[in-house]
Amino acid sequence: MSVLAWIVLASFVGGAISVCAAALFGMAVNLQRIPMLISYSVGALLGAALLGVLPQAIEEIGSVELATSLLLAGILGFFLLEKLVLWRHCHEVSCEAHDPAELAQHAGHDHAHHDHAALTHHDHGHGGDGARAASLILIGDAFHNFVDGVLIAAAFSQSIPLGIVTATAIVAHEIPQEVGDYLVLLHSGMSRMRALAFNLLSSMATLVGAVGAYFALSLVSGAVPYLLCIAAASMIYVAVADLIPGLHKRAEIGATIQQVLLISLGVGSIVLIHHFVDGFAHH
Repeated sequence: MSVLAWIVLASFVGGAISVCAAALFGMAVNLQRIPMLISYSVGALLGAALLGVLPQAIEEIGSVELATSLLLAGILGFFLLEKLVLWRHCHEVSCEAHDPAELAQHAGHDHAHHDHAALTHHDHGHGGDGARAASLILIGDAFHNFVDGVLIAAAFSQSIPLGIVTATAIVAHEIPQEVGDYLVLLHSGMSRMRALAFNLLSSMATLVGAVGAYFALSLVSGAVPYLLCIAAASMIYVAVADLIPGLHKRAEIGATIQQVLLISLGVGSIVLIHHFVDGFAHH
């Protein structure tokens, strides 16, 4: 298949898988397994970023210092972006009275998209704001998916194995996020099927971002290795800043062992996928 075909397939199938899996969890109301998904996501994200995306970027750029500087700049940039999201909502919600991580956990996921947590609180506290909360959730999710599409296109533009590893990691962390989005849509008054349909629609932004980035990156192909550093920063930031703090809320030995095993499974699956796809590509 061509690179564009791989990008379209990974973006479309990945988005559909994450949304449908989230809907299955939501319909079954089996939220006890969400922490397991989050632990696996941490391993998949860190494995893809540190064992796949970043080494490839360093090799292409030819400078460890420049690549890691871009990585640090990306992490700081995502920190500031998340701060902007918090500032945008803090004039309406008491940020100290409602810990975003706890609100996210109560909504069924520890993926601390703080705007999602604040919107969940709005939905419970002000019935008339349900439709507004749902609209903002869908807009925010569409933008997030669009950025994921750009990252997938950048990875596939570098190599097919790297693209598959990156897409796998993105799908892994999208599922718990989509569960939270799905629950907020249900709380806003949508039916299960309507919430699923809107979530699927917003997931198509991944495809739009990926295809658009493919043609844009083909014009400036030299920018791809630098964009990979930002992609690695995004994965590391989501894992370390958003997902891991939620895991610390379960401090008992049994939960800790389970988390370590699932994180290791996430890393291991990325390594296996990378070696399998890399070996297949060279045959």
